[in-house]
Amino acid sequence: MNAPQSAKLYDPGLESTGERADLLASSGDDAPKTQIIAIYGKGGIGKSFTLANLSYMMAQQGKKVLLIGCDPKSDTTSLLFGGKACPTIIETASAKKAAGDEVSVGDVCFKRDGVFAMELGGPEVGRGCGGRGIIHGFETLEKLGFHDWDFDYVLLDFLGDVVCGGFGLPIARDMCQKVIVVASNDLQSLYVANNVCSAVEYFRKLGGNVGVAGMVTNKDDGAGQAQAFCKAVGIPELASIPANDDIRRKSASYEIIGRPESEWGSLFSELAINVGEAPPHKPEPLTQDGLLELFDGDTVGRDVVLQPASLEDLCSVEHLNKPSLEVIYDSV
Repeated sequence: MNAPQSAKLYDPGLESTGERADLLASSGDDAPKTQIIAIYGKGGIGKSFTLANLSYMMAQQGKKVLLIGCDPKSDTTSLLFGGKACPTIIETASAKKAAGDEVSVGDVCFKRDGVFAMELGGPEVGRGCGGRGIIHGFETLEKLGFHDWDFDYVLLDFLGDVVCGGFGLPIARDMCQKVIVVASNDLQSLYVANNVCSAVEYFRKLGGNVGVAGMVTNKDDGAGQAQAFCKAVGIPELASIPANDDIRRKSASYEIIGRPESEWGSLFSELAINVGEAPPHKPEPLTQDGLLELFDGDTVGRDVVLQPASLEDLCSVEHLNKPSLEVIYDSV
């Protein structure tokens, strides 16, 4: 599975004319059809909610979709399967190995209404590296023939901590054609989105081809910071999911709202189309001050002045006045 036919080929020569200078290389015209898309966001921002409904809508539109949870919490597929937890690839592989058996696709991949889904999983709390678990999970997928599978879309749900090499794998190794970020009108989620843009920019300079297709604004209360962020870094907003009690209640009860007949069906239908058609962009990440400028000063404490500390501030008076035991010789 490589880049999709719909992805446009980036021509560096067009930058001098200003035409499509913000688009990245993704594929040639003869590339296979599969789009592999990594979705990043702060923990709790609603990636799993967004992806469960997005993947379901894509399947209803006739697309063959694989959803892979790449978060140690292993909660990506919970909404899709009505709250039921999938056996993860890592725990299944460990159990099979202990029993002298091999992992099969049916052990780790499950389906609902045309959506195929699986969880990579991770180590127990305090017992290992989550990023290393992601790498091990993908190694197992390769043994199961991942690159030979036939899908229209493969959606990867990643924790937004791209500082970790495991979670940054799709960007660092060109494992996907494009990235989508999920955020809201709060500083922390936009900070994570900005970090993802920084990672894309960094690996692009090293020869990478991954770009940011856009952002999904979740729990949008109309404050406008998410939209201002998109404009500032040069990426489109693919959808705005409102902060709505009906959505919150249905999500909490593991109900899929990304159905064509649902009240919210048109929203996810448009999102599915936008995700498929959006080309990868080359973002221009903000500085910390630039990120703070998206918010009112009293919201983020921008008027605070840094005051240097002194040794006297850090030590007690008794410690400062304690005589030294060092012997100093005036001459040898």
